[in-house]
Amino acid sequence: MTRSAFTLAYDELRARWPESTEERDVATPYGRTRVHTCGPADGSPLVLLPGGSATGLAWFANAPALGRRHRVHAVDLMGDAGRTEHRGAPLKSAEDISAWLDALLDGLGLPSTALCGHSYGALLAARYALHAPRRVDRLALVDPTQIFAGFRPGYLLRALPALIRPSEARARAFLAWETAGTHPDETWQRLYARATTVPGRKLFPGPRPRAADLSMPVLVLLAENSRVHRAEKIADRARRALPRAEVILLPGATHHSLPLTAPGRLNDRLLEFLD
Repeated sequence: MTRSAFTLAYDELRARWPESTEERDVATPYGRTRVHTCGPADGSPLVLLPGGSATGLAWFANAPALGRRHRVHAVDLMGDAGRTEHRGAPLKSAEDISAWLDALLDGLGLPSTALCGHSYGALLAARYALHAPRRVDRLALVDPTQIFAGFRPGYLLRALPALIRPSEARARAFLAWETAGTHPDETWQRLYARATTVPGRKLFPGPRPRAADLSMPVLVLLAENSRVHRAEKIADRARRALPRAEVILLPGATHHSLPLTAPGRLNDRLLEFLD
């Protein structure tokens, strides 16, 4: 699938955001970063990091509610599909991603912020919170991967064909399996499937972060029916590692259907935590 097909899906999903949303390209040593910003200028800041291939636009169902009280900054990840461009310093490791986030927060004028990530974005958020704890006021992890446990073997086997020979059809088949029963937004599904075929994508999971060292308030929201991992097992491990954290299961949700599945429940939990 061509990049132009990805761009079409990207623009269609962008149209689902609040009319007041601003598009910002923030300069960093690694290249310009696309940030979708909405909410009151004097609202407390909230930075949203999406899962792999999802782009910052994946938070379209959450932005209207979160943006009523918070200044929301949803980010297209460096190294992934979207309108963030890697042009500058080499991007070779998870440490480089943390340095990129340092520069991004500087460019946004944020000495500190609440930080929320989904999936791979949650991993980056947790790693950054360990890297720069004074810059993260509160940390929300939405069905995080590779923090409390690795991927289930069955999930990896299903994902492998789309990773080895990426195509829109393989990505759609994989999504249909993982999100069964949740019916994610069709425009977002097309964007995700086409994002997997964009050339040059490179993610940086790095070693598993030590969650027990997180010092700020933490919220862990888990998809009850995630096929990435067993939600109850992850919940137990999260509670052991972070005894003061809030750990909540989102009924009926799967990993890839978040943050789109029942956004009202996710928004309510997140706002309670942030406020």
